[in-house]
Amino acid sequence: MKEQHFVLFFQKLKTLQRRKKSERIIDFSICKLWIYLSQIKAVKGDLVMLNVKQVSKIYEGKVAYRALTDINLNIEEGEFVGIMGPSGSGKTTLLNMIATIDEPTTGEILINGKNPHRLKKDNLAEFRRRELGFVFQEFNLLHTLTVEENIVLPLTLDGKAVSEMKEKAAEIAETLGITAILNKRTYEISGGQAQRAAVARAMIHSPKLLLADEPTGNLDSKSSKDVMRMLQEINQKKQTTMMLVTHDPQAASYCNRVVFIRDGKFYSEIHRGDNRQAFFQKIIDTLSLMGGDGHDLSQIRV
Repeated sequence: MKEQHFVLFFQKLKTLQRRKKSERIIDFSICKLWIYLSQIKAVKGDLVMLNVKQVSKIYEGKVAYRALTDINLNIEEGEFVGIMGPSGSGKTTLLNMIATIDEPTTGEILINGKNPHRLKKDNLAEFRRRELGFVFQEFNLLHTLTVEENIVLPLTLDGKAVSEMKEKAAEIAETLGITAILNKRTYEISGGQAQRAAVARAMIHSPKLLLADEPTGNLDSKSSKDVMRMLQEINQKKQTTMMLVTHDPQAASYCNRVVFIRDGKFYSEIHRGDNRQAFFQKIIDTLSLMGGDGHDLSQIRV
């Protein structure tokens, strides 16, 4: 983002050099104001939503097991980042610590400038409800509730008014194309519809960070593509920061950037660019170089 500001700044200066002196004075003042506003935007936290600093995780036992070693990761506000690696690489451990389900042994995790692991129990529960959204492989919808009731659960826990909950549920259901199933039970809908409902539940409270753990793992290829296109659209339109953990290169190809972890350590990262198909091929090539078992490439959808 900083680089974009400076490129535009120098383009503006070149334009000013070609103008008359009287025009330059006015435009230069505008230019200075523009730079000032850009700096304010950066200070406000436009750059980093998630900051993982030198994070390690060791599980103690008869034989200590090191799951992660000195992981550093920054995710900018509005970015859609995938985390990939062979089975046992530590990507789920990383997700669990960012989700505050587990704690790092050493290092620090900041979400929107806050360290959730330093919060008291009640404050941590509130932080999860308001700052984070979760999408799981198993959907985790309650079968005793309707789709609409499942979607508004985060607002129910926050004590919001029924009218507000219904209004927000209707709005997000329309966005995700599930208005027709709001009054149905979870056993009356397809897997793709269930995952859309799960995404709606994760998004209804406008979280700062959406965490998705293998969201396409239980879906067929068409439903997988539909869900990933939907997540990409939400990311682009609402600028919701997202982190996706997946084995599926097709799902990962919808991200802006993919970070690879092997043996609990950072391995590499690649950026998407304009061509998603070329990005998909880069992901497969990187996974092949990393090695791993057959399961790691078994879910490739073409």
